[in-house]
Amino acid sequence: MLRRKPTKIEVTIEDKEEIEEARSRAAAAVAIPSAVEVKLGLPDAAAHSKFKSLISEFHIKTVNQQNLFFDTPAAALASERAVLRLRFLDGVTRCVVSLKARAVLVDGVSRVEEDEEEIDPVLGRACAADPMKLGSIDSRIVRRCRDEFGDGKEMGFVCLGGFENVREVYQWRGMKLEVDETKYAFGVSYEIECESEDPEGVKKELEWFLKENGVDYKYSEMSKFAVFRSGKLP
Repeated sequence: MLRRKPTKIEVTIEDKEEIEEARSRAAAAVAIPSAVEVKLGLPDAAAHSKFKSLISEFHIKTVNQQNLFFDTPAAALASERAVLRLRFLDGVTRCVVSLKARAVLVDGVSRVEEDEEEIDPVLGRACAADPMKLGSIDSRIVRRCRDEFGDGKEMGFVCLGGFENVREVYQWRGMKLEVDETKYAFGVSYEIECESEDPEGVKKELEWFLKENGVDYKYSEMSKFAVFRSGKLP
């Protein structure tokens, strides 16, 4: 039996467009990482100190954070309710680039699309010093920004500024609590955060403990970034 030679497959421009469209649909179908957190605000340094003393035996670590935010000159990310952040941890020890989008904060429970990637902290510092470098670094998050907000083209970024945060981490009753002291140029705020798949259960447990021990609190109404952009404490 004679074997047939394989025929040459010709790919037309229309075929290529269909292939690219299929790839785009497949990429869009990938689940976008999300974070669900309980956020309870503490009114002052006294409440912050009192809460920390109540759970001091469960303390794991203290993390010093510097948070810087970026957008294009035309605010391409903000127009889509997104923000790009560089977070430096304990000076130049670590640097994490994050893309957050479509945040919703209701009754002390925050839901936000969030994607993170760790990068070389020296490179991160270089981008902080010259934000235009940020758009050209080899980063999955930056490529996402180009694809989603820049039509696949290289993007130029400007730094919006930022704030510092001292985060005390506790392992308490099966929950990882993050107790924050956030230092803005216009004041200091205090907050308890806890990421969980059961935010209502966590909130109930925390609220009971705070009330039982006489620690004043309220449901957070704004993200730290929103507070920073407003220029005043909530």
